[in-house]
Amino acid sequence: MTEVSKEEFGVIPGQGNVEKWKLKSQSVTVEIISLGCIITSLKTKDKNGEMDDIVLGFDSLEGYLTNPRYFGAVVGRVANRIAGGRFAIDGREYQLAVNNGPNALHGGLKGFDKAVWECEGTADGVRLSLISPAGEEGYPGELSASVTYCLLGNTLTVQYQATASQATPINLTNHSYFNLAGHGTPDIYDHQVSINADAYLPVDNTMIPTGEVRAVEGTPFDLRKPVLIGLRLEEVPGPGFDHNFCLSSPGAPHRNGPAPGCTTHRVAGFWR
Repeated sequence: MTEVSKEEFGVIPGQGNVEKWKLKSQSVTVEIISLGCIITSLKTKDKNGEMDDIVLGFDSLEGYLTNPRYFGAVVGRVANRIAGGRFAIDGREYQLAVNNGPNALHGGLKGFDKAVWECEGTADGVRLSLISPAGEEGYPGELSASVTYCLLGNTLTVQYQATASQATPINLTNHSYFNLAGHGTPDIYDHQVSINADAYLPVDNTMIPTGEVRAVEGTPFDLRKPVLIGLRLEEVPGPGFDHNFCLSSPGAPHRNGPAPGCTTHRVAGFWR
């Protein structure tokens, strides 16, 4: 059974109250705020039954208002970059606000991460909803979006839904940063990661895919078997892993966790 509760987290002038919702099972506790659907805390047990927070976040609202890294937030309308902030639908071209060099990133100057969403509790979680007006950040059509967090036992499910008044791009995701060793460990270099992908998309110097689909075989992007993140990062050109992976089995889990010998032995699996 999941306990669901809420409290006030803070106030944003002109936007109103920000709520914090807590979802608690026997082994996991998740905290979510209505600003940006942000996961502020995700506490889980280690092999010794000790609880620790495994996502990066802030204790106060002020940290999220000044944070440029999208900690824990739902980003949209479109996650990742749109080259030049331009696209065409049905023969009509649209120009978005640009906020990452020449490109539009994570929804633009005021994406979904900066909006205060409406919240409604459910039996096992919370449903957050938002209406994005037509033309917001340059996107066509009015968009109604919802994000539902559901906690059952050890499993946190995030469900995204959206409908629009006309054709528009939509690509929502959660932007949490994980450290499965907990806040007492300063980095994740000793974590292992695996992604079941036979190919990835190379990028240009503004992090836009070049159009090539390249096999991971023989490259630092071959994560089909568990590898240490710290060692592999030394081989990746540029700022690190900021690439699209072409999943071989989209329904299969992609796992990461500390290396053997780590005291926590936490492992996380991600599905889409």
